[in-house]
Amino acid sequence: TFYYFIRLCLEKILVQCILQSRTLSGADAINALRPFYFAVHPDFFGQHPKEREVNENSLKRLNGYLENLQKPGFRSFKPTQLTFYVREREPNSSNVQESFSASGFRAVSFTLHTRDLLSTVLDILNSCSLSTEHVQSLNVNAQSHNEAKSVLNRPIKWDKTYYSFTGFKDPEEELEQAQKVETTLISWLDDNEAGAVKKLKRSLPLRKELERLKFELSHQLQLSDIRWQRSWGVAHRCSQLHSLGRLVQQGPEVLKNVKGRTVVFTDRSGMSAAGHIMLGTMDVHHHWTKLFERLPNYYKLQKRLLFLEDRISQLLGGIQVIYIEELQPLLTLEEYYETLDSFYNKLRDSRLLFHPRSLRGLQMILESDRYAPSLHEFGHFMIPTVCDPATLQWFIFAKAQEARENLKRKEEMMITEKELIDTSAEKFSLDRLYKEPSVSSAQMIDCCKRLLEESLPYLQGMHLCISHFYSVLQDGDLCIPWNWK
Repeated sequence: TFYYFIRLCLEKILVQCILQSRTLSGADAINALRPFYFAVHPDFFGQHPKEREVNENSLKRLNGYLENLQKPGFRSFKPTQLTFYVREREPNSSNVQESFSASGFRAVSFTLHTRDLLSTVLDILNSCSLSTEHVQSLNVNAQSHNEAKSVLNRPIKWDKTYYSFTGFKDPEEELEQAQKVETTLISWLDDNEAGAVKKLKRSLPLRKELERLKFELSHQLQLSDIRWQRSWGVAHRCSQLHSLGRLVQQGPEVLKNVKGRTVVFTDRSGMSAAGHIMLGTMDVHHHWTKLFERLPNYYKLQKRLLFLEDRISQLLGGIQVIYIEELQPLLTLEEYYETLDSFYNKLRDSRLLFHPRSLRGLQMILESDRYAPSLHEFGHFMIPTVCDPATLQWFIFAKAQEARENLKRKEEMMITEKELIDTSAEKFSLDRLYKEPSVSSAQMIDCCKRLLEESLPYLQGMHLCISHFYSVLQDGDLCIPWNWK
């Protein structure tokens, strides 16, 4: 007994030394992760809404993981899989602020299963191929860290009978099991279905209120639709509709200008490139009223914009210039008009030789953050505003037939996607099945096909969102990754 008591004391001392040598404060962790935040921060992905949304969601989950590590007495943890789009560095670049290319980024996925901040920070940086040298310059003793690491990797191991006798867990065996853990759809639903049901039941009265408010305001103002740019909670959306309702009750005459339009609650007020009325959620009624008063001027600018799109189409053989909300950043009407005007002037001066109407049926979108043209899987051309006219002409000629094939495949894919969504919702008695904008149709189709092969009674009456990660939203919606296991 005395022998085991001595061993127990020695092990506690060793563990304490290791923990002290690996201590990293929350502020130090944030400081150490600066290169990582600079590479993945959503603000740098303004022209890439899909990648921006993935990074926003992953950062929320990462911050939760880091916060848990700093909680006193925190013991239980689950390996957390994260995906980030990391901006690529230009080769041989010495300036950090200028070391990322304008259009390059790569997807990086990794799983966190560490129990201390230092190991977590190093794992994140290494997974993203970012330097870890600066970590040693923080308030962490590099020598003590290396010594602690050597203790962890010591060749001498405690005999397995020691852990059997004392009841303590073998740290090597525990780590090995944690690394093997992989979240599956069934296991995740087992753990989270009950909590999601409670949240969903609490949200039902607010959901009904939201539908009522949306219907009444749409009817009263003769709106085409009411939408939200971000995935705000139901309570937040109700609050925004109540604000609009109070403005309606005040009876401003200018509200007649919104007839037939779509209202979008977003971060700023104005009119979007798609012609929707944007109501900034941080603005007061005075700002909204001013916007409604300016709507006639916006409608005039919109007519000029449509004329400009038509002129560009004529210069490019009849190809249609389109704006896709799901794939492009939320631009104001003024911003988009300036982009079109600049592009039109460049085309007009270049005198490109396209046969009239030879490209009718094809589509293109303008992008301000790329330098080379490309063809989207859905068939539309993605044309940089700075693209050289000669390069543009050659690329469109070379890819025209492939673009037509992609457009046809897109129509077939959209039909298949809708059929699978309807079939899946019916089979599992879902109240709602939808996807995040960052999930492509091909990913949604693959996800639904595999779901239909399963038996999932947990989903009855639930709201299921297909995403890139597992999560339960505040109103009870279940989010699962499209490539679930």
